Amino acid sequence: MSKDYYKVLGVDKSASHDEIKKAFRKLAHKYHPDKADGNEEKFKEINEAYQVVGDEDKRKKFDQFGSDFDQQGGFGGGASWEDVMNQARGGGGFGGGGVHVDMGDIGDIFGEIFGGGGGRRRKQNVGSDIEVKMDLTFEEAVFGVEKDVELNKPSTCKRCDGKGGEPGTKVEVCSTCDGHGIVEQIQRTMLGSMRSRAACPDCRGKGDVPEKPCTECTGTGVAKRMTTLKVKIPAGIESDQAIRLEGEGEAAAYGGKAGNLYVRIRVKRDKRFERSGQTIRSAADISFPQAALGTKIDIETVDGIVELKVPAGTQSGTILKLSGKGAVRIGGRDRGDHLVTVNVNTPKKLNKKEKKLLHDWAELKGEVVDKGKGLFS
Repeated sequence: MSKDYYKVLGVDKSASHDEIKKAFRKLAHKYHPDKADGNEEKFKEINEAYQVVGDEDKRKKFDQFGSDFDQQGGFGGGASWEDVMNQARGGGGFGGGGVHVDMGDIGDIFGEIFGGGGGRRRKQNVGSDIEVKMDLTFEEAVFGVEKDVELNKPSTCKRCDGKGGEPGTKVEVCSTCDGHGIVEQIQRTMLGSMRSRAACPDCRGKGDVPEKPCTECTGTGVAKRMTTLKVKIPAGIESDQAIRLEGEGEAAAYGGKAGNLYVRIRVKRDKRFERSGQTIRSAADISFPQAALGTKIDIETVDGIVELKVPAGTQSGTILKLSGKGAVRIGGRDRGDHLVTVNVNTPKKLNKKEKKLLHDWAELKGEVVDKGKGLFS
């Protein structure tokens, strides 16, 4: 009878490889035979399903023919728990059935359960990342700037230069791991002996040990101190964007790799301007005669005062463009535009002469207006 491997793993037929892998790992942990509530038969079933739909070529064949594809020379039967354990110990492939378990995934599960697993080497020590916030003015964000950042962080020890030994003393090969930095451990379980690798506890994976530990960092190679870094902020940066400085985070002990520094930008508000990407916006007020007859006005930009021509007949709310007066694109040279929204002001108070002129203009246009009290008196 054909099996529905997607149903076994609890995923849809359209599931991505990552979704299938995630489902397999979750179920493998749940039904692992070494657990008190484990289920060997269920584990074998989900493993069989994953070996098919977790493989691109086999998955295509399964989608076309179903699990009965073994009749076409395909998948083969499921692997026993002894088979899986045999391969986990490096015993080679499974006999007869032609089934192969991806020990990259199974090995990770063994590692999490038994504390080692898969025969994989220890990852290098990595220092923690640091994030700091930096405030910029509007112009600094547009044109870029160089600023200092002060950090009190774990850094490479100056006394021993990060080597961990007192200056002038010898560094010797670690006798525990013979300079390999890795020691093998054997754990006995109900399923047999499991071999794993871990960082050497004496040299912390370095492979050598100082004759006398550094008095400043006690042999770790790391000491906390104030550090000043110059950070170059690129032109065109915006709020909430971050700059990554690789290796400028916290130093890692025992010769590991330092973390990264992230400088998160906050651009201060500017009452004169607003910005959206490369475009800068501002507003300008003009009078009705200026709007009707046209004029030239001075506009404040990030480059200074620039003259803007307002064409005759401009309506309130019209947007006029100053080309190339906006912000640059990060990593580029071209600049955006500065857009000016023109607002036509309606005067709230008029003297008698102004009222008379406007009334005459209204009569000329045939428009009805309120004369008001004392218009001509």
